[in-house]
Order: sequence, then structure tokens, then C-alpha cells
Amino acid sequence: MQQAEDFRDESRALAALLEPLVDLDFEKVTQFKGWTINDVIGHLHMFNVAADITLKDGAAFGAFFADIAKGLSQGKTLLETQYPFLDGLRGRALFEAWRDGAEQTADNYTNADPKARVKWAGPDMSARSSITARQMETWAHGQEVFDVLGIARQEADRIKNIVHLGVNTFGWTFINRGSSVPEPAPHLRLTAPSGAIWDWNEPQADNSVAGSAVEFAQVVTQVRNIQDTSLVTAGQIAKDWMDFAQCFAGAAETPPAKGKRFIKAS
Repeated sequence: MQQAEDFRDESRALAALLEPLVDLDFEKVTQFKGWTINDVIGHLHMFNVAADITLKDGAAFGAFFADIAKGLSQGKTLLETQYPFLDGLRGRALFEAWRDGAEQTADNYTNADPKARVKWAGPDMSARSSITARQMETWAHGQEVFDVLGIARQEADRIKNIVHLGVNTFGWTFINRGSSVPEPAPHLRLTAPSGAIWDWNEPQADNSVAGSAVEFAQVVTQVRNIQDTSLVTAGQIAKDWMDFAQCFAGAAETPPAKGKRFIKAS
């Protein structure tokens, strides 16, 4: 399954960034909700493990996620629910556990049936969707790590998986905010890191989003405000979508304010 190899490559790109760090570096605070690099890697590690478990045994995933759901029901944040799972794991030790675990997750999904149904926090999904979500989270949360370390990420065309996820969650962005889904969905014309042109939906001069595929992915994963990108929208539907786009599950989140997420000077 190619998406599993794309997840592997995404994880390796983040691992290469983290490899030189010492324990103290993992305490750096990112621009995402005050999370540290430790928090980010702990989050990715926990949900990679969850993805592994659900691929093998749906009942076991239910038991694993029950502890997370219980914490959330008690008013804990998603970040706080990972502390019992990590049991003090942090710094280099956490990095190594996440890195090795990501390789194992990639191995397991590479050999999986892409159409196999797996359990998750929300509705069941395909194995292909599950590992694509892991790539998306690795890329999106990886952005805050690249940002705080002052490094521009070398992007690749595997980002198309994340863009496609953003396109597929057009309706979800509105439903999740209690709004009706406007029609039709905007036309997208995006330039890939390789220079290729990618299109989605029917061409519409008055209802479109155009520009960089990377910047589109940044907006739908809410790691950048659209005003901090060069994306061009035409029409109210496209504007409303890009103002609040959200390609990930969970309660409606507000994108970062203009100028709040950026690559820090190294």
C-alpha cells in the first residue's frame, strides 16, 4: 500500500530533523497550544500505537481507546490523556520509541488490505484511510516542530494524500460547525512540490481555490491561517471553506490567527 510508504517517508523526514536533538531540546515550546516537542512526539507515538492495535484487533483498540475516552469525559485535554500511556517516557527515549514504532506501523500497513475496515474513535474506516490519517498527523504536527527549530521542510509530492483528505472533508468542515454544506464544492487547481498541476472538482471561474498544494495542506490541517499563504480563492463558498477548513476529526477547531504560526528565526 503506497500510502503506508508515504507515511514512512513522512515519519523519516521528521525523524531526521529530531535526530541531532538532546533531551533538553525536546522541552522547547511550539506555537501549537503551548505543546512541547515532547508533547508532539508523545501524541504521534500514542496514535501510531493505536493504529497498529486497530489493524490487528478491533476489540483491543476499543479497550485501548476507552482509557482515552474516559479521560476526556472527566474534563482532561487530549494532551493529558497521553500521560498515563507514556508513563514518563520523554526526550531521546521517547523519540526512539516513536521512530521505531512508526517503522513498525508502516510495515504493518504496507502489507494490509487497503479496503479492510478498522475501528477508530469515530466511524470505522478503511486501512488506507487510517494510514493516510497517520501521515496527515505526522506532517501537520511535524510542522510545529520544524517551525520552532527554524527549519523549512523539504516537501514532496506525497503531500497529495493530505490534499486529497482536505478535499474529501469539504462537507465535514461545515457539518462540524453546525452549518449546511454549500454546493457545489469549489474547483481546486494546485501546484505540487514537483511542479505538477493537480485538479479536483469541476472547473468554476467563480468558485475556486488556486495556488500551492503545500499551502492548501497547511490550511486544511490548520497549521497556517490562509492569510499567511498565497492561496487565491474565488467566491463565497471557497472563502468560507478556507477560513475554517478542518480535515481532522474532533470538535470544530479555530485556525490559528494571522501571523501566529511561522518558521522561527534559527
